[in-house]
Amino acid sequence: MRTCSRTSILLTLSLALTGLSLTAVPATAVAPPPPAQVAAPDGATPIPAVQGPLASTAESYPFGAANHQEVPQDLSKLGYVEEEYLVSGTSNVYTWPTAGPAQIRTADAPYTTRVLVRKPAKGQKFSGNVVVEMLNPSNLFDLNIGWAVAQEQILANGDAWVGITAKPIAVEALKNFDPERYASLSFANPLPLTDPRNCAAVAADSSRTTENGLIWDIYSQVGAWLKSNDSTNPLRYGSPATRVEHAYGFGYSQTGGFLVNYINGVHPLVVESDGKPVYDAYIVAVAGGAFAGAYPMNQCEPAPPANDVRRQFKDVGVPIMRIMSQSDYLRGIGSRRADSDVPGDQYRHYEMAGAGHATPGELTFSASSADIIAAGRAVPPASCNEGPRSRFPSSIFFNAALRNLDRWVREGIAPPRAEPILVRDGAAVLDKSGNVQGGLRSPFLDAPTSTWYGTATGASFCFIAGYERPLPQDAIDGLYRTHGAYVKAVKDSARTLERQTFLTDYDARRLIREAAQSDIP
Repeated sequence: MRTCSRTSILLTLSLALTGLSLTAVPATAVAPPPPAQVAAPDGATPIPAVQGPLASTAESYPFGAANHQEVPQDLSKLGYVEEEYLVSGTSNVYTWPTAGPAQIRTADAPYTTRVLVRKPAKGQKFSGNVVVEMLNPSNLFDLNIGWAVAQEQILANGDAWVGITAKPIAVEALKNFDPERYASLSFANPLPLTDPRNCAAVAADSSRTTENGLIWDIYSQVGAWLKSNDSTNPLRYGSPATRVEHAYGFGYSQTGGFLVNYINGVHPLVVESDGKPVYDAYIVAVAGGAFAGAYPMNQCEPAPPANDVRRQFKDVGVPIMRIMSQSDYLRGIGSRRADSDVPGDQYRHYEMAGAGHATPGELTFSASSADIIAAGRAVPPASCNEGPRSRFPSSIFFNAALRNLDRWVREGIAPPRAEPILVRDGAAVLDKSGNVQGGLRSPFLDAPTSTWYGTATGASFCFIAGYERPLPQDAIDGLYRTHGAYVKAVKDSARTLERQTFLTDYDARRLIREAAQSDIP
């Protein structure tokens, strides 16, 4: 695993502004993608047909492109490039009536989706890791949440990040945004409207002419593509073989629930057909139990019930981290299970004390407000009735989690264990500052200056946005007699958590630096 100056990465990240220049093979989405995916031996996961990288110009660029985010980033200043591809193939539609692997409901449905790739510009800087995310469609367009919450570790380690458009409703937004670029995208329902298996009623964000259940094989095939020696693989860096050593699956909220379906229902099928999994480990974020803990395997059948065994992980064969937030851990409390280091059942369950589910970062590092409107969608509110979305930096937990997951896979170093948030009689147990006890800790709660709430009121996803209430001045004065006492409290917390590997070294340094620069008390 490559190491580098994380401080320089973070300083450069903070200065990265507009002006990303991409070099791409001239292409448009009007031309049809290659007609057939690459056949795989012995029934293994096939490689999708690929078109791209698509040209990026002032008039036509990827939705959610780094230099067109709400706060633009110039990836070239970070030593990274961004490319967009269209991938095509056929996907089975599955049914999942009982625990165990899913079963084929409709075979070989054609699809075309898009894939956004961010990678080190130079192959020698590539770590060999790729984080593959099903882009979150909960706001009816693609959100780059994995990039938002873990980009510091991705950049510091030289990882690649890949986002996949995962749902027809997001495809609709892409076509609104750029009808020419995204003309060929399709999640078409393989069943005609006259077929009784094409159910008469679907969810409000779905359509009978499309099929949500195409994503499962798409996710396998994109991962297989990135691990393949196919000439179209953007992570070969011109070499005869792929440079990918490990692929890590990531999903957040709705797509975290998608990962539950994939891990328990489809991952076993891939292991059976390929002899090994496509994904070497998973981070299932803010999805578990009765909160986004599983989804319908196809749009005509219900999701597994809240207490169903299909929502829990057991003996998957690769490491899994499930990370809940203060917004969702109570509704998702059924996802709790004992941590394990047993080979084949490696598991960690974490609950982020103080952290909100719907963060400012997921808006900051996704498409700009103007592009969201161009896609025919409403811009999610950055504030709720109680004030702005919680500024609590959940990224400190995801940075450490991704680093620890990689060490688990590569070196067999087991991640630290953390107690869940303390619950009594169905409610959190609070400390004298009004903050939850237990869970993943940080100086924000161990050296508090605010009370952190996981839920707010207001429009859209305010109910899981959370907010902050500064402590009264007399309370702060009672906690810290001097500024030095506050800085010491933060430093003691951060250094302890760094030693335990709950914080990265660069996040620990940043939190200490911010405390030193503050005017507290």
